[in-house]
Amino acid sequence: MQLTRRGFVSGCSLTTMAALAAGPISSTRLIAEAAQAANLLKMSGKAELVVLGENPLVAETPAHLLDGEVTSTEAFFIRNNGEPPGPIADPDAWMLTVDGEVHKPLAIRLGDIKARFRKTDHVLQLECGGNGRSAFNPKARGNQWTVGGVGCARWGGVPLADVLNEAGLKPQASYTAHYGADLRTDGATGPVLSRGVRLAKAMERHTLLAYEMNGKPIPNIHGGPLRLIVPGWPASASHKWLTRIWVRDREHDGPGMTGTSYRVPVVPGIPGDPNFDTKGMRILESMPVRSIITNLRDGQRFPAGTRELALRGHAWAGEDTVAAVHVSADFGQTWTQADVMPAVNRYAWQRWTATLKVPTHGYYELCVRATDASGKSQPPLAGFWNPQGYGGNGWHRVPVLIPA
Repeated sequence: MQLTRRGFVSGCSLTTMAALAAGPISSTRLIAEAAQAANLLKMSGKAELVVLGENPLVAETPAHLLDGEVTSTEAFFIRNNGEPPGPIADPDAWMLTVDGEVHKPLAIRLGDIKARFRKTDHVLQLECGGNGRSAFNPKARGNQWTVGGVGCARWGGVPLADVLNEAGLKPQASYTAHYGADLRTDGATGPVLSRGVRLAKAMERHTLLAYEMNGKPIPNIHGGPLRLIVPGWPASASHKWLTRIWVRDREHDGPGMTGTSYRVPVVPGIPGDPNFDTKGMRILESMPVRSIITNLRDGQRFPAGTRELALRGHAWAGEDTVAAVHVSADFGQTWTQADVMPAVNRYAWQRWTATLKVPTHGYYELCVRATDASGKSQPPLAGFWNPQGYGGNGWHRVPVLIPA
């Protein structure tokens, strides 16, 4: 039976683990992950994701299921803010409205979008704004994501810009507002979530009105038959079950756009401060640089005598690119540089590979950090605490054991 990180926690006392360690053990983090792992998703067409919330459904992908260059639909994470609409009998009849600061408001069926606009597809990475939230200390509000709130699928559809140009943007158009068909879990009326993006982002050619995921119609659970894909920004902007795009002349102020929702501090605040200054915050746009190890499972055992470890994974940096990736087996005292491959297209994650040497047997936490092209590198821990726990991009650590 394979030793998982969580199984390692349940099968060994902390004293035993400390005796095996090549350095200090993050016991609090390990125990939290052990408790989290007890609830695995059981859903037709989906892998055994780790369920973080049930109403609405939220589930993250274990890092070892993210090893493919393109994330399978089965392994893609789930982040719902409300209840998905029921099965769609005729997806091509799905209606999208584009209105607001446009010369010619549109009410267009999905079938007509497919027929009238040229299809494109890209491998695009989406990441929940709260990915890494569980690493904040003190604990931040929301689903306690570790590193699995991310996926990089092949999305097919039409550039949002083409549809907005069809509607004809007025000079004052500056922001979008997105609405979907999902329902509130509390039974109340009104939108569950209504995010938006600056018009410049909406007009990028990689921002899509998507109707295909990995070459097939987007499943209902992932926002089909029609959703937005706004790569590099928090995935909450990539609205599922899309029904309306309202073009505005000002920053959108819908649910999920004000207060502490998807906002981060401009000036660092005191962690856990009950009087945290929520006025001095900005909207989270480009996601921070991050990297993960994907070819090893938590708690993996290697054969006795192993002294070299072959590692690989992915790295990404929101709207930026990844310039370097480094790995460590001694808690960051020394680092080995990895080879980093270019992305297949903009906003796809980048594959990295490395060979890491270890001096002896024992317990190790293998760490990875990435640095983006502007020079920003992942910190050891989640920094810039904020009440909702956004932007926590500390090093990914994978515990492994090499027996004597």
